[in-house]
Amino acid sequence: MPVEIVKHGTQIDFLGRWKIAAALSVAVLAAGAIGLAVNGMRLGLDFAGGTEVQVGFESETDEGAIRNALGGLDLEGVSVVRFGEGQREFLIKFKGARRIESSELTSEVNAQNDRVIALGTALETSIGRVSLDRTEYVGPKVGAELREDGLKAMGYACVLILIYLAFRFSARFAPGAVVALVHDVLITASVWLVLGLEFDLRVLAALLAIIGYSLNDTIIVYDRVRENMERRTTYDLPSVLNESVNQTLSRTLLTSMTTLATVLALLLLGGEVIRPFALAMSIGVVVGTYSSIFVAAPTLLWLENRFGPDPSTR
Repeated sequence: MPVEIVKHGTQIDFLGRWKIAAALSVAVLAAGAIGLAVNGMRLGLDFAGGTEVQVGFESETDEGAIRNALGGLDLEGVSVVRFGEGQREFLIKFKGARRIESSELTSEVNAQNDRVIALGTALETSIGRVSLDRTEYVGPKVGAELREDGLKAMGYACVLILIYLAFRFSARFAPGAVVALVHDVLITASVWLVLGLEFDLRVLAALLAIIGYSLNDTIIVYDRVRENMERRTTYDLPSVLNESVNQTLSRTLLTSMTTLATVLALLLLGGEVIRPFALAMSIGVVVGTYSSIFVAAPTLLWLENRFGPDPSTR
């Protein structure tokens, strides 16, 4: 017997609440725009360029002591994150020296190497014996290319999804699904801006995963809509959409809860390295569930009313 967390035959008027859902989405997007205007976008090392150093200490220490030890160095945007178990391994990231003005990659790398050496000296003087286990450098040009490629990847994904849905269902269904996907990415990014967190490749990977997750839920709803439309010679589109969303509601919620349980486990137990990805995915799963119910169906209805065939011909 299938598991259902929503009673069979439930008839919730989701379309009747589209204005409330739209107001909520607009409010979150507005909050994100205000956060962007006031605080700007915090780009991680992957996109802004800079250096990441993994260090290991012989004795235990903490993030505060490391920041204090580096306070006298000419480093911009320093962040310290505990890495691994215990209090001996840390990741130190910084965006480079403020005095570097040369656009030449070689001179910039040399300058960053000098800062890494100074970093090791400062840590050993203030805290104790330290090893520089790994150093990674991302130049500003590479960071800009990564930002551009990331945006292109999301754009290509939406276009290919549009083509797939037009082929798999019909052209009338595709725009609504893409609107829901764009909505999910923008809402997740807005929440990220409001929280003041950094955008890096881990967050970009989460946004791309959110597109795939949200599309899966939306396709299930749209597939049921198509089935209900095909079973009737005449139909009232709002009632068909409401019926379809209600019929797939248990499946949508069960899928979301199991997915959310997994990403919450990563968020709570996965450590600092995976935490940005897990947090973005947690937000995206909730938003994707919401959009499958409150965004995809109303968007399809609006498009059909505006551009579809005459309702009297259905």
